Amino acid sequence: MEKRKGMMKEITRQMCLAMPLTVANFLMFALQFVSIMMVGHISHEKLAGASIAISFVNSLGFSVLMGASSALDTLCGQSFGAQNYKMVGLYLQRAMVICVLISIPLAIGTAFSGSILILLRQVPEISMAAESYARLMIPSLFAFGLIQCILKFLQAQKIVVPIMFSSGITAIFHLINCWFFTYKTELGYRGAALSVSISYWFNLLLLVLYVCLSPSCKSTWTGFSREAFHGLWDFLKLGIPSTLMLLLILAGLLKNPELQTSLMSISQNISSLVYAIPLGLSGAVSTRISNELGAQNPGAAVLAILTAAVAIIIEGLAVGFGMIGGRNLWGHLYTKEREVVNAVAVMIPWIALSHCIDGFQCVLLGTIRGSGRQKMGVFVCLGSYYLVGIPASIILGFVFHMDVKGLWIGNICAIFVQDGVLLIMSILTNWEKQVMKAMERAQTSEKSGPDYWISNMPSSRHSFSIVIDPTE
Repeated sequence: MEKRKGMMKEITRQMCLAMPLTVANFLMFALQFVSIMMVGHISHEKLAGASIAISFVNSLGFSVLMGASSALDTLCGQSFGAQNYKMVGLYLQRAMVICVLISIPLAIGTAFSGSILILLRQVPEISMAAESYARLMIPSLFAFGLIQCILKFLQAQKIVVPIMFSSGITAIFHLINCWFFTYKTELGYRGAALSVSISYWFNLLLLVLYVCLSPSCKSTWTGFSREAFHGLWDFLKLGIPSTLMLLLILAGLLKNPELQTSLMSISQNISSLVYAIPLGLSGAVSTRISNELGAQNPGAAVLAILTAAVAIIIEGLAVGFGMIGGRNLWGHLYTKEREVVNAVAVMIPWIALSHCIDGFQCVLLGTIRGSGRQKMGVFVCLGSYYLVGIPASIILGFVFHMDVKGLWIGNICAIFVQDGVLLIMSILTNWEKQVMKAMERAQTSEKSGPDYWISNMPSSRHSFSIVIDPTE
């Protein structure tokens, strides 16, 4: 009876965190969804160019910034759980400084994305169209990194409803904004890119106003401090970003690259949209684990993991079957081209399968972020995607001529491997030891700043990072 009550309490706690985060994630993913949808109704060729541009910026820009900010899942969460409120604000400031610095070289690389894509043997016309689109997304890089930092800062304090409202207001603003710049100005398809940048900065403004004016952040945000510039090098050690950009590049090397690139991009876009649900649950379990470890409650941390695992299995099955049931409708949201619409319908069952297993992976990654796992996690992620996923994608896509479906199935193989290994790691974790490490981490950060470095891990949607204890 006591266990059942504990489980119900944990479900309530996680749902209170996960539901607003899920809605917020869905609305933020909707910015790219709306943009690519409007471009798709202009022309097939513009859709291909915008698709590669978005994937380029997502994988080689947003993913790196998400990795840099995700350290706050552990650092802010555990500091807040330990009631070390000053460090919560300092960690936010350090991450913000780093994200701005990282955005500068990312912006330069994005400005020359067309030349980079041509070197990677992409179709020149599509590559240059992608560059024109990507350049207008450069301002969004700076806003995105700062947004991610503030989201992690608020999430660690269990302040999630304001995140949902700011995302909702931004989504409505973007719908009007994107329509105007895409269809009512000479920018055409490039207007969709500019509208994304404007909308990200609008969302950032809303979040900054909340943090500065809300009494909820009074104890953790006391203004900027010079201490924010200490220990910055620890945040700069980033790893390898997402593999999705590589999959889209491979799609451009297949026969009929316009069709294959558009199909891969639409598949990724649909997958990212439904991914908002497990991502919200991942944020919830990450916050719960980091808070409980900081508060020295290992049993509660384990209960949080078990509860999230059950919830994500139910969610994956429900959403997966729902997607398959409406498989003939998805393509019409993006394009009028019958060939593309039919191809999307064929891909939906595979997207649904990847969603089911990727959701479980998302919870495991939330567990890792919340607890600051060991170095082995880095090798699991790198090994699963670069030793299993990418080779399998190339073999299935090119050798067996399965095209985009083959590339996608290869990615599914990587997720299966990663799920299995991360599950074993979670089962074998000594949570009492993790509590001790959380205490040591708090003491170390008070004395000399964070002695942890960020390892950016590839995921099927984006990169994420964990904080690695160099003493392990």
